[in-house]
Amino acid sequence: MTVRPFVMWPDKRLRTRCDEVGSVDDEVRAIWADMVETMDAMPGVGLAACQIGVMRRLAVVDASDERGKAVKMANPEILHSSIEPRDHEEASPNLPGLSARVTRPRAVTVRFLNEAGGTEERDFVGLWATSVQHQVDHLDGKMYFDRLSKVKRDMLLRKAAKLR
Repeated sequence: MTVRPFVMWPDKRLRTRCDEVGSVDDEVRAIWADMVETMDAMPGVGLAACQIGVMRRLAVVDASDERGKAVKMANPEILHSSIEPRDHEEASPNLPGLSARVTRPRAVTVRFLNEAGGTEERDFVGLWATSVQHQVDHLDGKMYFDRLSKVKRDMLLRKAAKLR
């Protein structure tokens, strides 16, 4: 397992939809292992493969208090979202030093390929749900600030330019 370097904003890979994963094999499992190691080193509660330059639909999330409970997902797809919203301060290691309060559904049901290569559907709530949605956005070529108003997004990106 290796802690991998992050792709830094405004790298175009962060704006590119990732490719579907055909099947879960040893290569995918090795990427997931590196992703979990990288996520834990941040420390963070989720990571999408494109954040480390791997343009495949792979994500890991671990919002547990004790860690070591990472859910590894290939081709995650949100099937259902709750009506009830949840606000959370979101950030990205691809754009360090910045964050913004984002409103997302409080709970989601997600279908994905799991570590065994089988299709799984799982419900996520609270921080788990926020992290899953954040990672799916990354896999679709979106960043958390895309969910902000134009004024707030422009202010955040101006701050980002000053930090670079």
